[in-house]
Amino acid sequence: MKLQALNTLAALALLAASPLAAQDAPTGDAAKGEKEFNKCKACHMIEGPDGAIARGGKVGPNLYGVVGRQAGTMEGFSYSDLMVAAGEKGLMWNEGDFKTYVKDATAFLREYTGESSGRGKMTFKLNNEEAAADIWAYLASVGPATN
Repeated sequence: MKLQALNTLAALALLAASPLAAQDAPTGDAAKGEKEFNKCKACHMIEGPDGAIARGGKVGPNLYGVVGRQAGTMEGFSYSDLMVAAGEKGLMWNEGDFKTYVKDATAFLREYTGESSGRGKMTFKLNNEEAAADIWAYLASVGPATN
């Protein structure tokens, strides 16, 4: 019985240390990300069910709950055909894809979907991977508890 319990604990420890578990935890600094998010506020807001978390524009979709969300599916927002296609192909927002997306949205979406034409709506480009990781950590910190 003790051996079985030890084996179970060892298996759980290995699972917790697996790349999948590490991938789920943001690598950035949420406090820095909150400041970096000021660059995003011209187009994006973060508004949860209880109200505004970060006031901002409505040109881009609300980023509340973006962590793990299927791309192109925020209710009430009109996405580009390319973003919708990426979501239909299985794009679920994660840190790695987010960091690549913010460097060049259209290039990312074209590569992800395999489409050679079409555009994403986001024109802003963030070529600072550390800042992107920090913004992702901030978005994760203010999202629903299930993220």
